[in-house]
Amino acid sequence: MKKVTIGVLGFLILFVAIPLLIAVGTYNSLVNRQQTVDSAWAQVQNVYQRRADRIPNLVQTVQGAASFEKSTLEAVTNARASVGKVTIDVNSAPADAAKLEAFQKAQGQLTSALSRLLVVSEQYPELKANNNFLTLQAQLEGSENRIAVERGRFNDAVQDYDASIKRFPGVVLAGIFGFTSKPFFTATPEAQGVPTVNFNFNATTNP
Repeated sequence: MKKVTIGVLGFLILFVAIPLLIAVGTYNSLVNRQQTVDSAWAQVQNVYQRRADRIPNLVQTVQGAASFEKSTLEAVTNARASVGKVTIDVNSAPADAAKLEAFQKAQGQLTSALSRLLVVSEQYPELKANNNFLTLQAQLEGSENRIAVERGRFNDAVQDYDASIKRFPGVVLAGIFGFTSKPFFTATPEAQGVPTVNFNFNATTNP
């Protein structure tokens, strides 16, 4: 009788312990995946900020070396200001798709404005011979490459995380502990389109 009781007790312990261990392991896995997404998001923010930090020097260099059409420089300055108005926590990836879309739209407009500025700059020999401009141009091109890489890594992390909260047993714990899906970066019209260039070499007024 005593052996039967011990056996039943052991079975009950296993019956409780095994699901508990699975739940703990799954929860920790979800936390790790969420942290990976947040870390990837922080890197995305860093590379975008790196680009933004170089824009004032670029604008100043261009103003000093060539008489650009006013609208070209204004577009870059205004786009950079618009980016600063879209606030998203740098340490936590957005769960709201609308917020990420607004962030992405503002950054896309800045990308388009910078592309137009650099295309126009190619028409000015004094800029092509300006070492400061060439350095800034190379840094911005490097920033664009880093942005593409970090966005890709972010999307990969989001895909892995979103899949984990939809699979069993993650889907159960996600509902209990508030793990919600994260939106992806998507291609935008600004990123896909070729910037429109309107050369105005007779302009002499700086902004």
